Amino acid sequence: MTAPSSSIAPRKGGRWIEQWDPEDETFWKETGEKVARRNLFFSVLSEHIGFSIWTLWSVMVLFMGPEYGLTPADKFFIISMATLVGAIVRVPYTFAVARFGGRNWTIVSASMLLIPTIAAFIVMEPGTSFGTFLVCAMLAGVGGGNFASSMTNINSFFPLRKKGWALGLNAGGGNIGVPVVQLVALAVIGASGGPRVLLGIYIPLIVVAAVLGAFYMDNITSVKNDTGAAKEAVKDPHTWIMSFLYIGTFGSFIGYSFAFGLVLQTQFGRTPLESAYVTFIGPLLGSLIRPVGGWLADKYGGAKITLWNFVGMGAATAVIVVASMEKSLPLFTTAFIVLFVLTGLGNGSTFKMIPGIFHAKATAMGLTGEEAASYGRRLSGASMGLIGAVGALGGLGINLAFRQSFLSVGSGTGAFVAFLAFYAVCFGVTWAVYLRRPAAAESPAVTASEAKPQLSYAEV
Repeated sequence: MTAPSSSIAPRKGGRWIEQWDPEDETFWKETGEKVARRNLFFSVLSEHIGFSIWTLWSVMVLFMGPEYGLTPADKFFIISMATLVGAIVRVPYTFAVARFGGRNWTIVSASMLLIPTIAAFIVMEPGTSFGTFLVCAMLAGVGGGNFASSMTNINSFFPLRKKGWALGLNAGGGNIGVPVVQLVALAVIGASGGPRVLLGIYIPLIVVAAVLGAFYMDNITSVKNDTGAAKEAVKDPHTWIMSFLYIGTFGSFIGYSFAFGLVLQTQFGRTPLESAYVTFIGPLLGSLIRPVGGWLADKYGGAKITLWNFVGMGAATAVIVVASMEKSLPLFTTAFIVLFVLTGLGNGSTFKMIPGIFHAKATAMGLTGEEAASYGRRLSGASMGLIGAVGALGGLGINLAFRQSFLSVGSGTGAFVAFLAFYAVCFGVTWAVYLRRPAAAESPAVTASEAKPQLSYAEV
């Protein structure tokens, strides 16, 4: 039997791959890997800039001094709305890949980033109303959708055995857009430049990302919007369990990325430049380590890495609570950066769990080989957008919690106590659902074949 080949043919005005079978090792070595890596690279570029625009207002608020007439609560609300929109648009962005093609949608979604960037360029000055800033921040939320479409697209290009690495690298490269925009802002502030200088840097970069996507990316014909798979994913409890865990990992990452600089300014009285010197470090390390989380999950199992990662996140948060109460800036900053690293590690391990869970479910149903792999791809692809959207809402929760904590007690301590309790719950859920050995499986009355479906999720 001849291995499938990749044939790229013009269709609908773009580059379309008519046959794609990454699980076939011969096809993968001869054709698939090269094409998949090329698409991964340019997908990362577009998603990277999308993350930068999504989190743009995390640095815009650093430029907004007393002359803007905004309170800390106003600023937390502005960044909360960017987080909210970024989470909501992830759902339609997931389905857009199959509707328009991964390459085609990358071009469209990258080009759409010009809207919030140009809008912010026009209004970013003292005297602009709070409502106008709020609308501009909400427009920036479209950058959050790029993650969902990019992950769905790349999920289709790689075989199951490579998904942890590929999805981790794709997401990590995108996430690193957060510290990059903060680094650029640091350079701008350090050079006594204004916010329009920062925006002027990103406008041409957006155009470059869209053009490169048009020239070097591909669409896969076989990727379809499977409404049956979407309905099944919505009904499957694991979709919602993983959404909950993703709130703990990615929700923490994006929420802290938006809030870190503002917390330093508000709670510790840092200047914009002093905040910018530190703000980028946590998101940078958290982004860089995300592929490591995927790699560790490939090697040891995503559930195990996720479980112990929540232990680490809880410990780091406990130290932050102590530092916040003692008003120790060095301890607070160090622990916060460690927490960022752990959120990135957990991002990689939790997302690796998704295809593994649905492949394990297919095996438990009696499916084997390509049939099981196909089922796993269908369900994991359908669930990723929803999980990513719900997970991103964790960022909204974090920023609203900070807003309420500062309004109530004048510091972020109360919010961190709540986050600590949440990570404890995430630990318990991960252990109970994916690692606890069912008692029935240890009974001599249960055969190996009967026990397998109960034990299969421990391998994700």
